[in-house]
Amino acid sequence: MKESDNSIGLLRNRILASIRPAAQDFFRKHAEARPLNTGDVIFEDGAPVTHAVFPHEGVVSIIAEMNGGRSVEKSSIGPEGFLGFSLIMGGGTSFGRSVVQVPGLASWVAIADLDIALDEFQCVREIMLRYAKSHTVQLMESVACNSLHTAEQRVARWLLHAHDRVEGDTYYLTQEAIAKLLALRRATVNAICTDLMNAGAISYHRGSLRVTSRKVLHARACECYERIRRASL
Repeated sequence: MKESDNSIGLLRNRILASIRPAAQDFFRKHAEARPLNTGDVIFEDGAPVTHAVFPHEGVVSIIAEMNGGRSVEKSSIGPEGFLGFSLIMGGGTSFGRSVVQVPGLASWVAIADLDIALDEFQCVREIMLRYAKSHTVQLMESVACNSLHTAEQRVARWLLHAHDRVEGDTYYLTQEAIAKLLALRRATVNAICTDLMNAGAISYHRGSLRVTSRKVLHARACECYERIRRASL
């Protein structure tokens, strides 16, 4: 990857854009840009975390998988954060299976290089710990959301978060993926997407989803969207 492209990527990730210029220069030298393709598994549950992964664009879900094949999303990560925060919280293994849901691009930084950055630049440690705190808020809000809010509110919230994490208004996401992430029936998700299309919130064709009215979509989402968004600012 060319340095100019890498610079753009660093600035698009909120963690890396918030650190001092000297720290950004360090990451430019040591980060490796890789594409995030739909379905890519970044870390398996309980696997050693070998890199910190800083998305520039896209959505990565942390999945809880149960006996019998059922699964549900515990949280999601985009350009506002990074994967691998167990590295700065006294552990070195993944908290869940991390899977790319919406494609994009990310910078990968090896543990050895991250350790150097954490030692040399206090701003890196501070911003990464701050994000770990905001991610904990997301986890707690997700528990409440899954228990108290309707399927339509949860789908609308997820679509808004995804929209925040991509360039433009269109991204690729299948209804089957939404159903698995939110532990809903495919037919339920289909009915919700149809209703959102009729309301003018989205358009949808063969996995290509376009947000046509954030205002309408926001009105259909629960208050958890704003709570999680504020926590990540």
